[in-house]
Amino acid sequence: MSPIRIAIVGVGKIVRDQHLPALAKNADYQLIAAASRHGTVDGIDNFKSIEAMIEAVPAIEAVSLCMPPQYRYEAARTALEAGKHVFLEKPPGATLSEVADLQALAAAKGRSLFASWHSRYAPAVEAAKAFLASTTIRNVKIIWKEDVRHWHPNQEWIWAAGGLGVFDPGINALSIITHILPRPIFITSATLEFPENRDAPIAASIAFSDAQKLDVSAEFDWRQTGKQSWDIVAETEAGEMVLSEGGAKLAVDGKIVHDEPEQEYPMLYRRFAEIIKEGRSDVDLSPLRHVADAFMLGRRKFVEEFHD
Repeated sequence: MSPIRIAIVGVGKIVRDQHLPALAKNADYQLIAAASRHGTVDGIDNFKSIEAMIEAVPAIEAVSLCMPPQYRYEAARTALEAGKHVFLEKPPGATLSEVADLQALAAAKGRSLFASWHSRYAPAVEAAKAFLASTTIRNVKIIWKEDVRHWHPNQEWIWAAGGLGVFDPGINALSIITHILPRPIFITSATLEFPENRDAPIAASIAFSDAQKLDVSAEFDWRQTGKQSWDIVAETEAGEMVLSEGGAKLAVDGKIVHDEPEQEYPMLYRRFAEIIKEGRSDVDLSPLRHVADAFMLGRRKFVEEFHD
């Protein structure tokens, strides 16, 4: 089978660090074009807009959309209307409704739509899921705290309405927890902390439960200094499980039981090629639905102004 002729839209840090290396090592793809207002990719045709790119390069079969979520819907519709398969960086959109509309359009056009959740492909996630399925879970704590000044310096879009604020990293934790728990969870209460000069939260405390009253809590914070925390801790009848470093390592009662090199984006692109070949889509909205529920149910608390 010939390689899938793919294009990238939105050439920023995540594209250079993750998408381009993953595509370069995958024989299922041939990167033939890019569109971005500011960035370019060497060795291929570059354009300022997705519209100009699709018009000039009709051979494109798939596009990977890596711009901020507030702008992704229009680009995805443009690509699907033109008959292209679409890869959506996380989160797949600014709202649930627009992603549902894209799902319907992809189905109507017979094209594949992929809502990618890269943290689900962290090395120890599947091992954590298997461990939790083998025992009785007593409670779960999510601790996802990092320094926004380090990871998102001067990125104003992330503080704007629709940019998700602390849920931009927090949704990675939600994508893992919705995958590894044996039953669906739902939010019972939440407090969202908003800087007085921002439209998106800088921190959130959330309580979840499930049909069997499981106690699940999450602490998201963008003000962490020093060591960054991306951990999920579960107390179980088989011992304390710690899924750490964003899903990279798994320990039970302090003993490392799973630790492998990170391959998140290569695995995402393998999955995208798989669903294209199978003629179907993969769009799980449960992580984004939890974010929407937190905004709907959560109590707002205003804190001092934040400046990069």
